[in-house]
Formats: sequence, C-alpha cells, structure tokens
Amino acid sequence: MPPIDRRRVVPAFALLFVLYQGAEGIGGRLLGQFWIQAAFMVAMLAVAWPVGRWLGFRGYDAYALEWRKAAPAWLAGGLVLALLTKYVAVCVGLALNVYAARAHAVMPGPVSFLTSIPWALLVTFVPSVAEDLLTRGFLWRAVRVRWAAAWTFVLASTVLYVFNHVYRLGQGPAEWAMLFCFGAAYATAVARTGSLWAAVGLHWGWNLANVLMADILPYDTVSRMGSALLSGGAHLMMLGLMFAVPVTYGFDEAEADSA
Repeated sequence: MPPIDRRRVVPAFALLFVLYQGAEGIGGRLLGQFWIQAAFMVAMLAVAWPVGRWLGFRGYDAYALEWRKAAPAWLAGGLVLALLTKYVAVCVGLALNVYAARAHAVMPGPVSFLTSIPWALLVTFVPSVAEDLLTRGFLWRAVRVRWAAAWTFVLASTVLYVFNHVYRLGQGPAEWAMLFCFGAAYATAVARTGSLWAAVGLHWGWNLANVLMADILPYDTVSRMGSALLSGGAHLMMLGLMFAVPVTYGFDEAEADSA
C-alpha cells in the first residue's frame, strides 16, 4: 500500500469542488452559457482521474468508480428503479393536485423522441456522476477514513450533499429536507454495495426522468412544498429498498483493494 499523505485530501477536494460549483456559478448564473457549464463538468471529471492518482489510487478507484463485475447491474438497476419511482411520484402528485397536467406544446413524433434520448442520457449522466464523485465517492474512499458504522458515512455524505447545493439553500426548509432525503438514499446505495455505480444509477435515473417527463407526461408544479415532499418521500422509498440489498463490500476490503 502506498504511503498515505492526508495533507493532499483537502486541496484535492477543494479543486474538485471549485470545478463543480463553477459550472453553475460561472457557466449558469454569471454567464448563462450552457456550453461553459458543460465544460466545467467535463473538466471536473477529467481532473478527477489525475487527482485520484495523486491521492495514491488507480485514478477513479479513489471514488469507488472501478468497473467491477457487478457495476453494470448496479448502474442499470438504480437507473430503472429511479425512472419508475419518478413516474409513480408524478402520477401521485397529479392525483393530489400537487401537479397539473399540461398539454404538449408540440407533440413529438416517435422518431424525434427517440433521437432526443441519447442527448438526454448524456446531459443528465455527466452532472450526476460528477456530484456523486464529489459528495459520496470522495468520502467513501479517497479520504481513507475507517467509518465506525455505515450510518456515519451516510450522514456525513448527506450533509455534504445538502450544502453542495449552495444556490438552492435559500429556498427554505422544504428544499433542505428534500435534498437530505436525496443524499441519504444515494449514500445508502454506496454503503450497501461499496460501489459508487449504485448511487450513480439512482441519481442519473432521477435526473433523466425529470427531462423525459417533459415529453412523456408534461406537468406544471402547483405546490412547491408538495412537490418537495413527494420527491423526498420517493427517495426514502428507494432508500428503504436498498436495505433489501445484502451488504456486498466492507470498509476494510474497500480500502485494501483501492491502493
């Protein structure tokens, strides 16, 4: 195992954090340019590999992003679960008047809808995996902390996830509670499987569903609080389902295999 230099952890995290926040802060809010946002996100993922090497790991292994035999199953399973959960949450919201159905502005044909899917997959995958790497994978593996129990990792990761949404904290307690539920579900997926790919699947699936719903089942939000509660509740359901997954990867094994 290579020597551990914990002094590198803080600057490594700071660099990734600045690149991630630059996407929305500079690209989105300051300049209002999508391509600049995308450039920051891609740069963050590109920089994460040499940063992982600098920390003493094999690149993305620093964030539990190694492509193991079970990785495709975790990614696909999380993706499908999140897509279905989002659809159910929207249907419940429509029934409870939290959402109001909206007519299609232009009814998309099957060809145009199918051709838009690859773009939707890409623009939702990159920010999802970038945030998962920063708020979950980094804590799980790169900091080299022996978490006393899984719940301590989940709590730390969830709090970090909430505060990572610096531009949404002004929206109030309902938003904070929703983000907490999101973070807890995704962090639990990591703790149960030892792989960031499980969290990526859930996170990516939810973000992808938000995009696809505009074509499949467009709606307007009538109650922001009701929407936050529904989304948070949906993630608590996914969190509960994670406990049906047997723990397959321990803390000791994760650290031993990573360096």
